[in-house]
Amino acid sequence: MKRVMVGIAVVAGLAAVGASLLPGTRTSTAQVASPSIAAVEAETIALFRRSAPAVVHVFAQGQSLTSDEEEPQSQQTGSGFLWDTAGHIVTNEHVVREVDAVRVRLADGRLREGRVVGKAAQVDLAVIKINSGDLPAPLPVGASGSLAVGQFVMAIGNPFGLDQTLTTGVVSALKRRLPTDGGREIADMIQTDAAINPGNSGGPLIDSSGQLIGVATAIYSPSGASAGIGFAVPVDTVKRVVPILIADGRIPTPAIGVVVAPEATAARLGIDGLVVASVLPNSPAQRAGIRGIDRVEGLLGDVIVSIDGKPVRRLAELTEALETAGVGKIVAIGILRRENTISLRVSTADGGH
Repeated sequence: MKRVMVGIAVVAGLAAVGASLLPGTRTSTAQVASPSIAAVEAETIALFRRSAPAVVHVFAQGQSLTSDEEEPQSQQTGSGFLWDTAGHIVTNEHVVREVDAVRVRLADGRLREGRVVGKAAQVDLAVIKINSGDLPAPLPVGASGSLAVGQFVMAIGNPFGLDQTLTTGVVSALKRRLPTDGGREIADMIQTDAAINPGNSGGPLIDSSGQLIGVATAIYSPSGASAGIGFAVPVDTVKRVVPILIADGRIPTPAIGVVVAPEATAARLGIDGLVVASVLPNSPAQRAGIRGIDRVEGLLGDVIVSIDGKPVRRLAELTEALETAGVGKIVAIGILRRENTISLRVSTADGGH
């Protein structure tokens, strides 16, 4: 399960891969003898051993289980991690986008059937529920607002179906913006050079104290494999969204009921804003008097240039401004109509209903 967006590939992967020794590879007793472990290595080993039991393998096209030993046949997989003791697992929305039932393999190899209880494509997060009996402890949850570039990070997941794979790196950058479907962008993404590959999607990004700081989501790569530029949804976003998904199954999507023309159309016409192509019937935009393209008269639709005084030039900026306002709020929409600039007060509605 993989899509590419302007060089960004989300990293759900395949269920299994083959592996073999390189030709001429030999081992000896001397070669496999354990060398002394440096203190920093010992810390990493201990950190992995504490954290790994909470990391799971998600098979997105689950089938009924017949035994704990049966290998899932799904080809679309990702990673996830235990969120609480009630059996809730966090993963990426794109891992479970087309399914409602999944199979989950725990770190000790046990298989559980699960159901998807909530999805939020806006931030690429989803929650799965499995039976809560005899589960490892969930990961401790940290904070992402105080992260600094250069901090140590650790990613655990199932790249290419290889369970319980550890990679390490640092926080490479902060507050990156990741384009998603529907003209949205996920804000405040964590960039890391810890290797993230297909199958890592939904796995945890952990700091040096063992706390969750993000959810591995995507990579920038011309080949689809790790190029040292990976992205994770920040844990502050996870903490805000996951409780809503557990309670309601979705997060509200503020909207005003307009369909905008492609940004390339506005650029071609030399327009600095979003051209309203059409207005949905009985929508807040229609009630406020916003106008779409008049194809009979050949008149251009209103051009949205700002929301609450903040300039709007791209669809992602419009959706972000509406999400900042929230559902049921009044926003001031700056409109360029013909050669006049006007301001219309519009009440946001839940576009998901």
